Amino acid sequence: MEASWLTVYLSFISFVLALCIGIVMGTARSYKIPWILDKIFVVYIEIFRGTPLLIQLFFIYYGLPQIHITMSSHEAAILGLSLNYAAYISEIVRSGMESIDKGQHEAAKSLGMNTLTALIHILYPQALRLVLVPLTNSYAAILKDSSLVSVLSITELTRAGQLIYVRTYEPFEIYLTLGVFYFIMTYTIAFVSKHLERRMQYKINGNTKN
Repeated sequence: MEASWLTVYLSFISFVLALCIGIVMGTARSYKIPWILDKIFVVYIEIFRGTPLLIQLFFIYYGLPQIHITMSSHEAAILGLSLNYAAYISEIVRSGMESIDKGQHEAAKSLGMNTLTALIHILYPQALRLVLVPLTNSYAAILKDSSLVSVLSITELTRAGQLIYVRTYEPFEIYLTLGVFYFIMTYTIAFVSKHLERRMQYKINGNTKN
């Protein structure tokens, strides 16, 4: 149970950081930004989406100390997970922003709104309806991929199971239990996602009728 809470903690913190980075990058790329900045974002996205997360974790924890950048295993795990998933989330956000009718941008300008105000009050609420499901899927994925941080000697759920296996040599019971734990956590996320989606759809239908 303690390892499960650590898994939830690591995945939640990593997801929040990935979401912040992804929103900034995805929003920026949906606007006209300097080409050099866009290229930097593209290179970042392609690198982190095109290489295995496990290799990224190894590089951050074992490779960076070679250039005098050291961090704890927990910090390396959070950094690796957040940077990896920020690349995916940025594309989700960008596609959501680009799906909004350009007239919404023009309407916001005609009302005298600056870019930030338009994003908060007009564009982000509309984009959220489009990207809510992919974002919750990303959170479920990051929760499952947090099992990879066990290679950094972090006693999260998967490593706790491995340590119990070393003592008991009962792989069937242990890994079946791990699977049940992960299923409960990811199913809970899916349940909350569907509930939020229904509520948002209800509000949309209610506003349409009004």
